[in-house]
Amino acid sequence: MDRKVIVLSVAGSDPSGGAGIQADIKAISALGGYAATAITAVTVQNTLGVSDVYSLPPDLIGKQMEAVLDDLQPDAVKIGMTGSAAVVREIVRVLRQYQMKQVVFDPVMVSTSGRRLMEEDAVEAVCEELFPVTTLVTPNLHEAELLIGKPVRTVEEMLVAGKTLSERYGCAFLIKGGHLAGEEMCDVLCDSEQVHYYKSPRIESGNLHGTGCTLSSAIATFMVQGCGLPDAVERAKHYTSAAIEAGRDLHIGHGNGPLWHFHGE
Repeated sequence: MDRKVIVLSVAGSDPSGGAGIQADIKAISALGGYAATAITAVTVQNTLGVSDVYSLPPDLIGKQMEAVLDDLQPDAVKIGMTGSAAVVREIVRVLRQYQMKQVVFDPVMVSTSGRRLMEEDAVEAVCEELFPVTTLVTPNLHEAELLIGKPVRTVEEMLVAGKTLSERYGCAFLIKGGHLAGEEMCDVLCDSEQVHYYKSPRIESGNLHGTGCTLSSAIATFMVQGCGLPDAVERAKHYTSAAIEAGRDLHIGHGNGPLWHFHGE
């Protein structure tokens, strides 16, 4: 019997379908995996922005994860919006209980505009408890600045941040350079043994909603399909760039629209 790789997404729900759980399902499915979910929050949002967030109780989030892990036995877990310190600790409890080895965390700490989205105690719980059980963390420049406590605005500063954070927490960090100035984008992958740079031309598009969710879910999927981490990141970058390119002329909503995840079909 053919068994698909299974990725469990633990994240918030976006009713407009562009980000969060919905983007994760699309990316994982488009890449040939099977997507399972545990919802951490219900948001009220569309392409124009987020107007409300209702966080689910920590024990309900844990029970969703346990139900999936007991039955489907996922190969990897991708984590997005976590919310409170209590939710972070419940997620960590389940990850430890089931000894999950492949975990990708896209930290929803700071928005693309620089708005703080996570309380200080939750940031501390993420750093002290979640990072140590994570394989890869994928912060944007604002989130990297928050974690390291100093500006991260150049490729050199991204390298320093990635190395520092990887050594501090014992997991790999992919510092995403989507907000770098200039026509060329660069992401930097750092772990205890290696550094990799991923450079690509900037794609001008007004439809970028869910880019981080898509990238992290794609990385998790490629990892459990047999790719080493550097290769998984490279393949996920190519997939996400193609999804941005395919979605740049879409007219879905009146604001920051979604990518097109099924561009390969």
